[in-house]
Amino acid sequence: MDLKEQINLEKIPRHVAIIMDGNGRWACHRGKDRNFGHEHGVSSVRETVEAAADIGVEYLTFFAFSTENWDRPQTEVNTLMELLVKAIRDETPELNEKGVRLMAIGDLAALPEQCRKELNEAIALTAHNTRLTVVMALSYSSRWEIINATKQIAAKICSGELNPEDIDNEVFESHLGTTGIPDPDLLIRTSGELRVSNFLLWQIAYSELYFPCVLWPDFRKKHFYQAIIDYQKRERRFGRIPQPQC
Repeated sequence: MDLKEQINLEKIPRHVAIIMDGNGRWACHRGKDRNFGHEHGVSSVRETVEAAADIGVEYLTFFAFSTENWDRPQTEVNTLMELLVKAIRDETPELNEKGVRLMAIGDLAALPEQCRKELNEAIALTAHNTRLTVVMALSYSSRWEIINATKQIAAKICSGELNPEDIDNEVFESHLGTTGIPDPDLLIRTSGELRVSNFLLWQIAYSELYFPCVLWPDFRKKHFYQAIIDYQKRERRFGRIPQPQC
Protein backbone atom coordinates (compact mmCIF):
# COMPACT_ATOMS: atom_id res chain seq x y z
CA MET A 1 0.00 0.00 0.00
CA ASP A 2 1.47 3.38 -0.97
CA LEU A 3 1.47 6.36 1.39
CA LYS A 4 -1.51 8.11 -0.16
CA GLU A 5 -3.67 5.00 0.29
CA GLN A 6 -2.82 4.97 4.01
CA ILE A 7 -4.43 8.38 4.52
CA ASN A 8 -7.90 8.52 6.09
CA LEU A 9 -9.75 10.98 3.87
CA GLU A 10 -12.27 11.54 6.68
CA LYS A 11 -9.57 13.06 8.93
CA ILE A 12 -7.78 15.49 6.62
CA PRO A 13 -6.53 18.69 8.29
CA ARG A 14 -8.38 21.70 6.94
CA HIS A 15 -5.30 23.92 7.10
CA VAL A 16 -1.64 22.96 6.82
CA ALA A 17 1.09 25.58 7.32
CA ILE A 18 4.66 25.04 6.16
CA ILE A 19 7.97 26.68 7.06
CA MET A 20 10.12 25.96 4.01
CA ASP A 21 13.57 25.58 5.56
CA GLY A 22 16.85 24.24 4.23
CA ASN A 23 17.30 25.86 0.81
CA GLY A 24 20.68 27.32 1.71
CA ARG A 25 22.06 24.13 3.22
CA TRP A 26 20.79 22.09 0.28
CA ALA A 27 22.69 24.36 -2.11
CA CYS A 28 25.80 24.40 0.07
CA HIS A 29 25.92 20.60 0.09
CA ARG A 30 26.15 20.81 -3.71
CA GLY A 31 28.82 23.48 -3.79
CA LYS A 32 26.36 26.14 -5.00
CA ASP A 33 25.25 29.48 -3.63
CA ARG A 34 22.02 29.86 -1.62
CA ASN A 35 20.05 31.12 -4.62
CA PHE A 36 20.45 27.72 -6.27
CA GLY A 37 18.52 26.22 -3.37
CA HIS A 38 15.77 28.83 -3.58
CA GLU A 39 15.31 28.11 -7.28
CA HIS A 40 14.93 24.38 -6.69
CA GLY A 41 12.53 24.96 -3.82
CA VAL A 42 9.86 26.07 -6.31
CA SER A 43 9.40 22.45 -7.43
CA SER A 44 8.72 21.46 -3.84
CA VAL A 45 6.00 24.10 -3.57
CA ARG A 46 4.40 22.78 -6.74
CA GLU A 47 4.43 19.17 -5.54
CA THR A 48 3.08 20.11 -2.12
CA VAL A 49 0.21 22.09 -3.64
CA GLU A 50 -0.70 19.12 -5.83
CA ALA A 51 -0.52 16.71 -2.90
CA ALA A 52 -2.67 18.91 -0.69
CA ALA A 53 -5.29 19.41 -3.39
CA ASP A 54 -5.40 15.69 -4.15
CA ILE A 55 -6.40 14.70 -0.60
CA GLY A 56 -8.76 17.58 0.14
CA VAL A 57 -6.78 20.05 2.26
CA GLU A 58 -8.67 23.36 2.16
CA TYR A 59 -5.89 25.82 3.08
CA LEU A 60 -2.13 25.57 2.59
CA THR A 61 0.07 28.38 3.93
CA PHE A 62 3.73 28.78 2.96
CA PHE A 63 6.17 30.94 4.94
CA ALA A 64 7.84 32.35 1.83
CA PHE A 65 9.62 35.49 3.07
CA SER A 66 9.85 36.89 6.59
CA THR A 67 10.41 40.49 7.64
CA GLU A 68 13.77 39.32 9.01
CA ASN A 69 14.73 38.10 5.53
CA TRP A 70 15.07 41.73 4.41
CA ASP A 71 18.33 41.76 6.43
CA ARG A 72 19.92 39.11 4.20
CA PRO A 73 22.51 40.15 1.56
CA GLN A 74 20.91 42.39 -1.05
CA THR A 75 21.83 40.02 -3.88
CA GLU A 76 19.93 37.19 -2.20
CA VAL A 77 16.92 39.41 -1.49
CA ASN A 78 16.86 40.57 -5.11
CA THR A 79 17.05 37.00 -6.37
CA LEU A 80 14.23 35.93 -4.05
CA MET A 81 12.00 38.75 -5.25
CA GLU A 82 12.78 38.00 -8.91
CA LEU A 83 12.13 34.31 -8.30
CA LEU A 84 8.85 35.13 -6.59
CA VAL A 85 7.68 37.27 -9.52
CA LYS A 86 8.63 34.57 -12.02
CA ALA A 87 7.01 31.80 -9.99
CA ILE A 88 3.75 33.73 -9.61
CA ARG A 89 3.66 34.53 -13.33
CA ASP A 90 4.50 30.96 -14.40
CA GLU A 91 2.27 29.15 -11.91
CA THR A 92 -0.94 31.20 -12.16
CA PRO A 93 -2.32 29.37 -15.24
CA GLU A 94 -1.77 26.00 -13.55
CA LEU A 95 -3.34 27.25 -10.33
CA ASN A 96 -6.45 28.12 -12.31
CA GLU A 97 -6.39 24.79 -14.11
CA LYS A 98 -6.26 22.94 -10.78
CA GLY A 99 -8.88 25.12 -9.07
CA VAL A 100 -6.42 26.72 -6.63
CA ARG A 101 -6.99 30.18 -5.18
CA LEU A 102 -4.02 32.36 -4.19
CA MET A 103 -3.96 34.69 -1.19
CA ALA A 104 -1.19 36.57 0.62
CA ILE A 105 -0.58 37.83 4.14
CA GLY A 106 2.11 40.06 5.61
CA ASP A 107 3.43 43.58 5.14
CA LEU A 108 2.79 43.46 1.40
CA ALA A 109 3.41 47.20 1.02
CA ALA A 110 7.09 46.48 1.66
CA LEU A 111 7.37 44.30 -1.46
CA PRO A 112 8.83 45.77 -4.67
CA GLU A 113 6.22 47.33 -6.95
CA GLN A 114 6.54 44.69 -9.69
CA CYS A 115 6.21 41.92 -7.15
CA ARG A 116 3.04 43.46 -5.70
CA LYS A 117 1.63 43.92 -9.21
CA GLU A 118 2.18 40.27 -10.18
CA LEU A 119 0.85 39.09 -6.82
CA ASN A 120 -2.32 41.19 -6.97
CA GLU A 121 -3.00 40.08 -10.53
CA ALA A 122 -2.61 36.42 -9.61
CA ILE A 123 -4.87 36.85 -6.58
CA ALA A 124 -7.55 38.46 -8.75
CA LEU A 125 -7.24 35.85 -11.52
CA THR A 126 -7.62 32.92 -9.10
CA ALA A 127 -10.21 34.46 -6.78
CA HIS A 128 -13.03 32.27 -8.15
CA ASN A 129 -11.27 28.97 -7.44
CA THR A 130 -12.55 26.82 -4.57
CA ARG A 131 -10.61 23.52 -4.54
CA LEU A 132 -7.68 24.73 -2.40
CA THR A 133 -6.54 28.10 -1.08
CA VAL A 134 -2.79 28.69 -1.08
CA VAL A 135 -1.71 31.47 1.27
CA MET A 136 1.73 33.01 0.75
CA ALA A 137 3.21 34.68 3.85
CA LEU A 138 5.38 37.44 2.38
CA SER A 139 7.31 40.07 4.33
CA TYR A 140 5.55 38.39 7.21
CA SER A 141 6.24 38.45 10.94
CA SER A 142 3.78 37.20 13.52
CA ARG A 143 4.87 39.82 16.02
CA TRP A 144 4.37 42.51 13.37
CA GLU A 145 0.91 41.06 12.63
CA ILE A 146 -0.09 41.04 16.32
CA ILE A 147 1.18 44.59 16.90
CA ASN A 148 -0.60 45.75 13.74
CA ALA A 149 -3.85 44.18 14.95
CA THR A 150 -3.41 45.83 18.35
CA LYS A 151 -2.93 49.24 16.72
CA GLN A 152 -6.13 48.79 14.68
CA ILE A 153 -8.10 47.83 17.78
CA ALA A 154 -6.62 50.72 19.78
CA ALA A 155 -7.64 53.17 17.04
CA LYS A 156 -11.21 51.85 17.13
CA ILE A 157 -11.31 52.25 20.91
CA CYS A 158 -10.04 55.84 20.63
CA SER A 159 -12.70 56.63 18.03
CA GLY A 160 -15.46 55.09 20.14
CA GLU A 161 -16.09 52.38 17.55
CA LEU A 162 -15.13 49.61 19.99
CA ASN A 163 -15.33 49.19 23.76
CA PRO A 164 -12.40 47.51 25.56
CA GLU A 165 -14.85 45.16 27.27
CA ASP A 166 -15.89 43.81 23.86
CA ILE A 167 -12.42 42.57 22.93
CA ASP A 168 -12.30 38.78 22.78
CA ASN A 169 -10.62 36.13 20.62
CA GLU A 170 -13.06 36.70 17.78
CA VAL A 171 -12.55 40.46 17.73
CA PHE A 172 -8.77 40.13 17.86
CA GLU A 173 -8.66 37.48 15.13
CA SER A 174 -10.76 39.68 12.86
CA HIS A 175 -7.85 42.14 12.77
CA LEU A 176 -5.22 39.58 11.80
CA GLY A 177 -4.16 38.93 8.21
CA THR A 178 -5.64 35.45 8.45
CA THR A 179 -9.15 36.58 9.28
CA GLY A 180 -11.63 34.16 7.70
CA ILE A 181 -9.01 31.40 7.48
CA PRO A 182 -9.16 28.54 10.01
CA ASP A 183 -6.17 28.11 12.30
CA PRO A 184 -3.62 25.56 11.06
CA ASP A 185 -4.29 22.02 12.21
CA LEU A 186 -0.75 21.04 11.28
CA LEU A 187 2.50 22.98 11.06
CA ILE A 188 5.38 21.42 9.12
CA ARG A 189 8.93 22.76 9.30
CA THR A 190 11.46 21.04 7.08
CA SER A 191 15.23 20.57 7.63
CA GLY A 192 14.96 19.24 11.19
CA GLU A 193 15.06 22.64 12.91
CA LEU A 194 12.83 22.65 16.01
CA ARG A 195 11.44 26.18 16.14
CA VAL A 196 8.54 28.18 14.70
CA SER A 197 10.50 31.36 13.83
CA ASN A 198 7.88 34.05 14.42
CA PHE A 199 5.32 32.34 12.16
CA LEU A 200 1.57 32.42 12.90
CA LEU A 201 2.19 32.56 16.66
CA TRP A 202 -1.43 33.35 17.51
CA GLN A 203 -2.86 30.91 14.99
CA ILE A 204 -0.76 27.83 15.89
CA ALA A 205 -1.71 27.81 19.57
CA TYR A 206 -3.18 24.30 19.20
CA SER A 207 -1.55 23.15 15.96
CA GLU A 208 0.18 19.80 15.72
CA LEU A 209 3.88 20.24 14.93
CA TYR A 210 5.89 18.05 12.56
CA PHE A 211 9.64 18.44 11.96
CA PRO A 212 10.99 16.21 9.17
CA CYS A 213 14.75 16.31 8.56
CA VAL A 214 14.39 16.57 4.78
CA LEU A 215 15.64 19.88 3.33
CA TRP A 216 12.97 21.86 1.52
CA PRO A 217 14.22 21.38 -2.10
CA ASP A 218 13.99 17.60 -1.53
CA PHE A 219 10.45 17.76 -0.08
CA ARG A 220 8.03 15.80 -2.26
CA LYS A 221 4.49 14.44 -2.15
CA LYS A 222 5.59 11.40 -0.16
CA HIS A 223 6.95 13.63 2.59
CA PHE A 224 3.69 15.58 2.72
CA TYR A 225 1.71 12.36 2.93
CA GLN A 226 4.00 11.11 5.73
CA ALA A 227 3.20 14.30 7.66
CA ILE A 228 -0.53 13.76 7.19
CA ILE A 229 -0.29 10.12 8.32
CA ASP A 230 1.63 11.18 11.43
CA TYR A 231 -0.97 13.88 12.13
CA GLN A 232 -3.80 11.39 11.87
CA LYS A 233 -2.21 9.18 14.55
CA ARG A 234 -2.41 11.97 17.13
CA GLU A 235 -5.23 12.78 19.50
CA ARG A 236 -6.04 16.48 19.45
CA ARG A 237 -7.39 17.49 22.87
CA PHE A 238 -7.25 21.32 22.88
CA GLY A 239 -6.56 21.29 26.64
CA ARG A 240 -9.20 18.66 27.44
CA ILE A 241 -8.49 15.30 29.06
CA PRO A 242 -7.77 12.28 26.80
CA GLN A 243 -10.66 10.19 25.53
CA PRO A 244 -11.11 6.89 27.37
CA GLN A 245 -9.23 4.02 25.71
CA CYS A 246 -11.76 1.37 26.73
